[in-house]
Amino acid sequence: MEIREYVETLDREGRALAAAAEKAGVDAAVVTCAGWRVRDLLRHTGMVHRWATAFVAEGHTSYHPDGGLPDLDHDELLAWFREGHRRLVDTLSDASLDVQCWSFLPAPSPLAFWARRQAHETTVHRVDAESALGGEPTPVAPDFAVDGIDELLLGFHAREKSAVRTEEPRVLRVRVTDRPDTVWTVRLSSEPPRAERAGRAVTGQDTAEVSEADCELAGPAADLYMALWNRVPFPAVSGDTSLAALWREKSAINWS
Repeated sequence: MEIREYVETLDREGRALAAAAEKAGVDAAVVTCAGWRVRDLLRHTGMVHRWATAFVAEGHTSYHPDGGLPDLDHDELLAWFREGHRRLVDTLSDASLDVQCWSFLPAPSPLAFWARRQAHETTVHRVDAESALGGEPTPVAPDFAVDGIDELLLGFHAREKSAVRTEEPRVLRVRVTDRPDTVWTVRLSSEPPRAERAGRAVTGQDTAEVSEADCELAGPAADLYMALWNRVPFPAVSGDTSLAALWREKSAINWS
């Protein structure tokens, strides 16, 4: 996806998040995030938006702490969220393609990283906001969902921080059923997971696709995307279900 497409997605998803939050009310429970109310979701996502904006707008080239959660509620909190989201969209839209700032996952450029990361951050939390309304959330586009699975498996869980580990080597496969030949193979061990997509490793070196997996997670791209972010159950699990349980227990990406 192009930077422009990510920013357009961020714009649309953030506005949808705010609309769902306003309709549900800040006291409503966020079904997909145990223990959270809508106010917690708005405070967290709005803080992340401002944190991301600062890197691009102010050119921080090393880690810079976030500004903390606001002591706001109800209409003031919604207005604060919308203001921060708008500033993030405008900052990414107006930034130079060669802007230099800190980022934390591989990407063609810092701007590409922040546009992609915030598009996915906001999409997942939009689904959270809609969960407070009950019913089915607005579907995530399959191609965008595939991109998000890529970011999660080849980016987040390639880092030393990943806690998805096993004592003995195991193989977990993730298969998208509505996008032919879209398959990730995740090798688990006592080290960070090593993920490959369609037979090509994250290192870029050719490798043969593993013919057997200990466990396979399968389903439509949008469902797998949200399941891998621990928002919904896995559509289908075959093989050793303990690996699916391991993912549920250990894969959370925590704010720190």
